[in-house]
Parts: sequence; C-alpha cells; structure tokens
Amino acid sequence: MKKKILCIVGTRPEAIKMAPVILALKAASWVNVRVLATAQHRQMLDQVLSLFDIVPDIDLDVMRPNQTLPALTARLMTALDACFEDEAPDAVLAQGDTTTVMVAALAAFYRRIPFGHVEAGLRTGDLFNPFPEEMNRIVAGNLARWHFAPTESARRNLLAETLPEDAIFVTGNTVIDALLDIAERCDDVAPAIPSGQRLVLVTAHRRENFGEPFAQICRAIRHLADRREDVTFLYPVHPNPNVKEIACALLGGHPRIQLCEPLDYLPFVAAMKRAHFILSDSGGVQEEAPALGKPVLVLRRETERPEAVTEGVVKLVGPDFDAIVRESLRLLDDADAYRAMARGVSPYGDGKAAARICEILRTSFV
Repeated sequence: MKKKILCIVGTRPEAIKMAPVILALKAASWVNVRVLATAQHRQMLDQVLSLFDIVPDIDLDVMRPNQTLPALTARLMTALDACFEDEAPDAVLAQGDTTTVMVAALAAFYRRIPFGHVEAGLRTGDLFNPFPEEMNRIVAGNLARWHFAPTESARRNLLAETLPEDAIFVTGNTVIDALLDIAERCDDVAPAIPSGQRLVLVTAHRRENFGEPFAQICRAIRHLADRREDVTFLYPVHPNPNVKEIACALLGGHPRIQLCEPLDYLPFVAAMKRAHFILSDSGGVQEEAPALGKPVLVLRRETERPEAVTEGVVKLVGPDFDAIVRESLRLLDDADAYRAMARGVSPYGDGKAAARICEILRTSFV
C-alpha cells in the first residue's frame, strides 16, 4: 500500500522551497502526496503554486487582515489538528521557520505523526532575532523525525542541540532546485530599466526591522538614489502596512525608485538576474542570489545562513543608514570589490536536494 505524505505550505517562500519536493514525491510510485495550503500569506502563496502547477488538495485560508501571531497560531492549531485527524497521513512535511511550520510540527506531534523538517538546522543563536522565526525552527527541530539540513553548518547546529545523528541528512537547499528551473524560463519577463542604468533590487519586510530600522533603510535608499543618477532601484513592496506605508511615504515619487506590488517568482528571478546587486533582509535571497552571481547586502545584523558570508558573496550591513550607503557605493564604484562578491558561488546546493529528500523518505518507509 502506498504511504500517504501530507506536504504543508503557508507562505510564498515555503511554496518555492517545497515545490521541488512535492513534484519529486508526485513522480514517485511508492507514495500518495496530498498538499495542504494554510494560506498564511494568501496572494503570494497562490502565485508560486500556480507557477509550479501545484493545486492544493486542502486550503485552510487562515489569513486575516493585520493578523496577530497568537490569533494565527490558534487558528492554525485548530484547523491543522482537524485535517490531520481526517487525513491520517503517514508523515507530514513542511519547510522553514514560519508559524505554519511550527504549528504543523506541534500538531503532528500531538497526533504522533512523524514530521519531516525541510531546511532544518538554521540558527542565529538569538531567540528574538529573527522574530518569531528562530523560535519556530527550534520548536520544529525538536519535534522532527527527519531533519533535512541544507548544509554541513546546519547539521552541526542540530548536533549541538543533541538531536539524533541518524535523523539528520544533509541534502542541499531545495531553493536551488526551484531557482535553476525558473532561471531558465524567466528572461522574457525581466524588468524594464532605462538605458544606461544599473539596477539595484530591494526586498525588505522583516518584522524585526519594523519602525525606525526600516525607516533608516528607506532613507539610505533615497540618499543613494539622490546621489547616483545612473542607478535605478526596484522595490517590490510587501503588503504589510508596517512596510508599505513607510516605503511609500519615504520612497514614493522619486524618478529612480520604482515601487511596485510584490512580483511573481518568475519575474522576481528575472529581476535578480538583471540586478547589479541586491539589498535584502530576505533569507531566500541570500541563498538564491549567490547562485546567480549577484552580491547581496543583507539588511540584518545577523544571519542564519553564514555560508555565503564566509564565501564573501554576501555581506551583513544591518538596517544602518551609513553602512548601507557605504557598502552600496563600494559595489557601484569599486570594480574589484564587485568582482569579489559576484563570483557565482552556490554554497547551498546543486539542484538535487528534492531527489535526495524523496529517496530518504522512501528508504524510511519501503
């Protein structure tokens, strides 16, 4: 009898990184795959699932305007527990560090259903940074039966927490699987940039940067746009009011700053390929951009993805006006500094992570 695996996605990054796993499992003969969307982020999740031709079997539609973490957690726990009772899966898989993932791991634990954690072992060592993601992944990690670690560094983090060595598997990161697929079919939707301009792509939306830190980021971008007439900034603005209202107030109306709605993943990858460099507080961008040969200045003070920093293709600048301006100008004006960071190094995988995860699960069940 085929085993039933329930794959859970809640946000756009989860969908991107789970899509290769879902597709690999769907192609396997030993398993029946069901996809559950919590829709913690509604619109951006739907975009990615459509891109990979994945239709959820179950859609909880939990997102509410201005949702709080306690209310979201409560809705997820009640809804997921009911689904687990109805579905009775042999295993549950989820990726990353969102509230969806943490609650899925806990709900599976309550039902004694084995849980597989994709992208396991990322840590900053600061429980409140990023918030609440660091706590989410620690909880999920302590409840997982299978830890699919993207790197050796992530594996060491898990071993340091005394998790069983035979439950930890270094697979690479599934985001590289997805990226290599999309990078081959995205050039027709590259952003239109005026002739002679260099593009700087911006993604900034993290909860810990809300308020004055985010205002500093925006002021630094505007300062750079004022100083450099040969640079265009493209910023797909996250719909969260804590981001959108400040971004529009501080960056709106500038001739060399293009604010737009969040991009589908296909044009977003095209924008990364087109960019000279990227300013971002996103975890996924830290993994994707180095594989495309694009330097990233990370708008955070620490990262749970140290491999690219060690390689010298990602640099932490924090939400700090002076550091953002200084390091951005270095990449714009110093050709040697730019080449050192634009080396096309991919410390996060070879595009075969999903196949490895599928085989590990097969050998666990068959």
